[in-house]
Amino acid sequence: MPQQNKFHFASDNCSGICPEAWEYLERANHGYASGYGDDEWTLKASDRIREIFETDCSVFFCFTGTAANSMSIGHLCNSYHSVLCHRYAHVETDECGGPEFFTHGTKVLLIEGPGGKMSAEGIQEMVDRRTDIHYPKPRVVSLTQSTELGTVYKLDDLQQIKEVCTKNDLRIHMDGARFANAVASLDVSPKEVTWHAGIDVLCFGATKDGMPLGEAVVFFDKQLAQEFDYRCKQAGQLASKMRFIAAPLYGMLENDTWLKNGRHANQCAKRLAAGISEVEGCTIRHPVEANAVFADLPRPIEESLLAKGWHFYSFIGEGGSRFMCSWNTSHDDIKLLHEDLIESSPIS
Repeated sequence: MPQQNKFHFASDNCSGICPEAWEYLERANHGYASGYGDDEWTLKASDRIREIFETDCSVFFCFTGTAANSMSIGHLCNSYHSVLCHRYAHVETDECGGPEFFTHGTKVLLIEGPGGKMSAEGIQEMVDRRTDIHYPKPRVVSLTQSTELGTVYKLDDLQQIKEVCTKNDLRIHMDGARFANAVASLDVSPKEVTWHAGIDVLCFGATKDGMPLGEAVVFFDKQLAQEFDYRCKQAGQLASKMRFIAAPLYGMLENDTWLKNGRHANQCAKRLAAGISEVEGCTIRHPVEANAVFADLPRPIEESLLAKGWHFYSFIGEGGSRFMCSWNTSHDDIKLLHEDLIESSPIS
């Protein structure tokens, strides 16, 4: 039976609940509270999000990232519209047609781009591809931040995308499942990579950052948020005991634990990538800008690691082995993996 401590790098979803989230979950579990978000914890978490982004935004909570992304896109589109995203965007590859389902048929149009990122030029090219009434009208650009390949959209990238979207009357949705990792990587304020950069709605990821479950949908354009509460209810995403989503999130937000967690995971990824690069025959496939490391491993090394109990994924479509770091990845975990890599090398 493989040792449990060798399963850390499959996904940041495999990590547990961080102490701050756990503490506030326990705090909320005393006495009684009003349901459906009419409680002090939901108010505190919402207000803290407004403080973090330095703007008066509309905040909603739901259970999963798939629901957050799909409902957000659904709220920005009609069924005859299209959503533009990178070919490896999570809304395209891993949400089982959720955006199409919640929009009753909005077409997802895919854009290429190195490192999992779309460019302003790629967006404009897709908009210009066809403009006749027989083609689904582009309406939303969906950005994954950080991307599925472990890179981040930088301020210049976002500014250029904002300009092309303004020119073409496109709304911008940001899938921030790993938003904390992106903000920590860029070392900027959250507002700079969201509403200052033209983002209309952000799905503020929390589960991968140390929450038990739950995400926040943040509308920076409050007009766009009208009746989104009804959409949440209809979709089965209005939690009756909302405080058990909001309280642990507030615990992570109160003293910026969410950023500390993201920064730690990023640092671990860089350390891990450096160790992998030292092993003969192993190369890093993409820039390590967040908490993901994509590596090309010789087949014998990959098979040996799997046999030793390490669990990591081969990335669908792109190739390479993906190692994810999380808030509770330790230097000992990385050291142990590095030792097994060296031992598995044919020339060790």
